[in-house]
Amino acid sequence: MDLFDDLPEPTQTAGEASVQKTCPSPLEDRGSKRKRDAPDDDEVVEEQKLEEKKVCKGVPILKGYVAARRGEREEMQDAHILLSDMKTCLSTLPTTVSRLAYFAVFDGHGGARASRFAAEHLHHTLALKFPKETENLDKLVKKCLLDTFRQTDEDFLKKASSQKPAWKDGSTATCMLVVDDMVYVANLGDSRAVLCRMEQEMQGGERKCVTLALSKEHNPTIYEERMRIQRAGGTVRDGRVLGVLEVSRSIGDGQYKRIGVISTPDLRRCQLTPNDRFIILGCDGLFKVFSAEDAVKYVLNVLQNGSVERKEGQTEEEGHYEAACQRLANEAVRRGCADNVTVILVSVSF
Repeated sequence: MDLFDDLPEPTQTAGEASVQKTCPSPLEDRGSKRKRDAPDDDEVVEEQKLEEKKVCKGVPILKGYVAARRGEREEMQDAHILLSDMKTCLSTLPTTVSRLAYFAVFDGHGGARASRFAAEHLHHTLALKFPKETENLDKLVKKCLLDTFRQTDEDFLKKASSQKPAWKDGSTATCMLVVDDMVYVANLGDSRAVLCRMEQEMQGGERKCVTLALSKEHNPTIYEERMRIQRAGGTVRDGRVLGVLEVSRSIGDGQYKRIGVISTPDLRRCQLTPNDRFIILGCDGLFKVFSAEDAVKYVLNVLQNGSVERKEGQTEEEGHYEAACQRLANEAVRRGCADNVTVILVSVSF
């Protein structure tokens, strides 16, 4: 059974790629084509077909914005990363893939070491494991993401157990990988990702906003999660594993791994369309005081109404997205969220 939970498919796509940031520690870029001596006609035709295929695909422009607030906590335990161009992290990239982007938010608990480790290392492991071929790409990307989360968890637990005293940190993870116009979201815990899609009303009415969930929450009150924990010898009290841990899947949390807390993410896949406006990735600090629909409507209101101050070099649209991201995080704190709040807002345009 395919682990992907597919969202509604689009009817058309069109657009170009955009670069915002590059990999913080890129591997050497060896993906460029090498010169060949006197290519024959068949090779020229195949290359032309490949370029035509890339153009026809339609690659949306993605730009990421982030806002992080410590709230009333003594320490900022959230971490995040925005890579509008992840190609620089890969030594080779399948020839049919035009663009690779990666955005992720990590909500730490018991300390900030697990979330920071995941933010620093998960995308590098993902780059090393990314498929080198395009046949059955969806299946290969799924395996790549599952392997990457397992490896990241194992690497952190190995480092955590080698410390004296051993680290007991853990972290949620909501990671969005964009391959051309296809979005793959892998998540653990209670951080979330939601998509704003504008759909036409019947009989030629105005377009309405539809909020699509791109992630699935994992907490021990969910039947399947609780059963797994109990089968492994753990207990759930007051909605928490052993009465302590609020999530049932995470990176780290070594002391809970033997009683059913796992690092296997849920995976969802969604093809972007010209009707899509933006994606919100946020930790539970945001969604404790905002429903997914309310968060999307709040962002839309900022985008559609009023003037905003722009940073030097920003377009008016970029200024609105920046303001929407910052105001959403501020509003979460104003509404009484005492937790850390991290918001990543990714604009989508074709």
